[in-house]
Amino acid sequence: MKFDDDLIINAKKEICETKDIINLNKLKIKYLGKKGYISSQFLLIKKLNKKEKISKSIIINYQKKIIKEIIQKRKKEIEFKINSKQYLSQEIDISLPGKSIKMGSEHPLSYIIKKIENFFIKIGFQIVIGLEIEDSFHNFDALNIPKNHPARTKKDTFWLDKNILLRTQTSNVQIRIMKEKKLPIRILTAGKVYRNDCDSNHTPMFHQIEGLYINNNVNFVDLKGILSLFLNFFFGKKCKIRFRPSYFPFTEPSLEIDVLNKNKKWIEVLGAGMVHPNVLKNVNINSSKYCGYAFGIGVERLTMLYYNISDIRLFYKNDLRFLKQFKLNNFI
Repeated sequence: MKFDDDLIINAKKEICETKDIINLNKLKIKYLGKKGYISSQFLLIKKLNKKEKISKSIIINYQKKIIKEIIQKRKKEIEFKINSKQYLSQEIDISLPGKSIKMGSEHPLSYIIKKIENFFIKIGFQIVIGLEIEDSFHNFDALNIPKNHPARTKKDTFWLDKNILLRTQTSNVQIRIMKEKKLPIRILTAGKVYRNDCDSNHTPMFHQIEGLYINNNVNFVDLKGILSLFLNFFFGKKCKIRFRPSYFPFTEPSLEIDVLNKNKKWIEVLGAGMVHPNVLKNVNINSSKYCGYAFGIGVERLTMLYYNISDIRLFYKNDLRFLKQFKLNNFI
């Protein structure tokens, strides 16, 4: 049996003369298939001694490698020619106008969140973020919410197991910050919260913004003053607001603020109060030395009032007819 480069030369000639993939595959079977030329050569060297087997197998493997590379190269050449013909056969009218891509813009909820954050940043609040998947201690226990509170039921809260849930309020961030950060604390946090409720005024997922200020000699007048200042900034100085006493497990005393809408109806926009001493105790803050206030704002509720929108679900339908009504900052 003779081993030389004649095999490669002949194979290359045949492969290069092939003009389609079908015939190329036939040549691949002829040389590299199970019953092809290379396989037959391996069968013939079985009867040789060890030294000859090694010598001749090196040559056969080399031939196999080179032929395989030639086939792969020819395949790419044939495919390139086929694709080129397809592109050239297509008639392109270069005078037609191109497809324009319209620029998107900020979602109204994102715009309102930034508007609120910018106000509080200017008066010394630091923006922080926190976990959306939380444990019951940070979401309920540390906030002085009792074990039998309705908010803890599966009817109101999305539980992942007996201890882990989707947070029902951004107050969990306040607890973690009070545990970790040195006093005084002045923070604002915005984010998604989850409650099992859905109608024209509620969605299972919505956004809250909460503020917290802990220091010496913080009082209720400070709280009322800063919230009045904020609402006058947000809705304008002609905005009519009213304070009502309320109850929250994590603040004492507590209040809610209503805004008079265009239909002359009072709409609740936020809740607030002085941080309950039990909450301070739960995070190891001395309530005889430090005190503070906290407030929570429903972003969707505020946005609905700001733009006079009647249904909260419109924010989440991704309807361009609705979103195009807002002349907000375009993305660059």
